[in-house]
Amino acid sequence: MVSRAERSPFADWWWTVDRWLLASLGGLMVLGLVLTLAGSPPVAERLGLSTFHFVNRQVGYLIPAAILMIATSFLPPRLVRRSALLVFCGGMALVIAAILFGVEVKGARRWIFGIQPSEFVKPAFVVLAAWAFSEGARRRDVPANIFALLLLPATIVPLILQPDFGQTMLISLVWAALFFMAGLHWFWVAGIGGVGAAGVLLAYKFVPHVRLRIEKFIDPASGAGASDTFQVDTAMESFISGGWLGKGPGEGTLKRILPDSHTDFIFAVTGEEFGVLFCIGIVSLFAFIVLRVLWLASKNEDPFCRFASAGLVMLFGLQSAINMAVNVHLMPAKGMTLPFISYGGSSLISLALGMGFLIAVTRRRPKSQIIGRVGE
Repeated sequence: MVSRAERSPFADWWWTVDRWLLASLGGLMVLGLVLTLAGSPPVAERLGLSTFHFVNRQVGYLIPAAILMIATSFLPPRLVRRSALLVFCGGMALVIAAILFGVEVKGARRWIFGIQPSEFVKPAFVVLAAWAFSEGARRRDVPANIFALLLLPATIVPLILQPDFGQTMLISLVWAALFFMAGLHWFWVAGIGGVGAAGVLLAYKFVPHVRLRIEKFIDPASGAGASDTFQVDTAMESFISGGWLGKGPGEGTLKRILPDSHTDFIFAVTGEEFGVLFCIGIVSLFAFIVLRVLWLASKNEDPFCRFASAGLVMLFGLQSAINMAVNVHLMPAKGMTLPFISYGGSSLISLALGMGFLIAVTRRRPKSQIIGRVGE
């Protein structure tokens, strides 16, 4: 037990961190390992790998991810901003390098040196946008709002060139939410919505695979063959097959023909083996994290910490909601992982970095430290 009288860095961290948030994120990490154990063996066997290949790799990623999350959560807000700036610059450089030199997978160049740099750009972008919006709201003599406006196109244009429309949409939604939080006029909010709608229409008109996904979502009988909706259809069958209580751990059968059962569609595997009630429990855990952080953000007196915590948890919550919505056929397929549940090294490490930033900016700090930060 850590004494309140102790003045070590760990004691200071322990008594200022939100332990409900920390425990919830830890629970998601453990849950992700269990569900990877359920969903990944069939994929490994189809690829000619050892049965627990992806499980072992997930453990290998999980340990440094947990260390990174805890280490990052010790940072003061000033170092959170500086770290985000470094990660953003490095990530964007790798995104551009991936466009030029990366390996093409399914018509997109998103990977280089074995990582997906756009995953690391997301949390860093949110922190920088929160920094700009908070400074713009606090100091009218600094052109921070202009920087915030320029930051979005500078980030999403390279992502569109990859192309990666899922991450582009996610980043744009979080940026728009921060824009709204900054108290800017409804005229601008409506304008951003119009630009977003125009972007979707342009993607539908000029990008064939986007048009195909939307058309198949609206009318599964239209367009190309049944293979285009095979994963979504199989995912829906998984929920129906599992019912309320599921078939039991390891008893699922549809995961054996579901290509991405360990990544994008692990939620469907959960439905078949553990049941719809268990899935509702997972949704409730994600909802608890989002609502808990939004409540903490509403009480935070530091503008930057308030914007950053709200933005980071919206990024986390929207990504979760999109993945689960795709699994139950409420949205077209996006190729987006379920945070801390899906298998993936880049996704897990980047989420740990983002949640480390989140824990850091939600820590309780004396008013003297908040006042002292003004003018940095």
